[in-house]
Amino acid sequence: MIRTATPADVPVIHAMVRELAVYEKAPHEARATEEQLREALFGERPAAFAHIAETDDGETAGFALWFLNFSTWRGVHGIYLEDLYVRPQLRGGGHGKALLTELARICVERGYERLEWSVLNWNAPSIAFYESLGARPQDEWTVYRLTDGALAALGVRGGAASGCGAGGAV
Repeated sequence: MIRTATPADVPVIHAMVRELAVYEKAPHEARATEEQLREALFGERPAAFAHIAETDDGETAGFALWFLNFSTWRGVHGIYLEDLYVRPQLRGGGHGKALLTELARICVERGYERLEWSVLNWNAPSIAFYESLGARPQDEWTVYRLTDGALAALGVRGGAASGCGAGGAV
């Protein structure tokens, strides 16, 4: 069963975020608190949304956490899937596919034209799973990220002086 997350799910979502970080070999990077997740998902202006996968007996099997993006080329929103996680002991039970199916359903229902996410290059089981659903890698794009000191340094020096968007020609 797939359902929309509620505020009562925040502790289990937080725990699974930590489990995912361990799986992705980066537990030190998962610094979000339960309160930050609660605010992001259920605050006055939610920044993200979540769905929960449950087993037949009500056990939380996994979650999907996502937010809206926008395609200037297509002129419509899409969904960016930030996290998809199914607990190891419950993998292979269809929970991941059910979560992705729900997000695809939302896209179709709302007229969104893209469902996108990133996957680590070494995560062969997930890559095989995604490709079995018809997803294709976007190999011509490379993800860039500014964090921590580099983000702060650019934010202080760059200010409003830059006029180039993220996708623009520099």
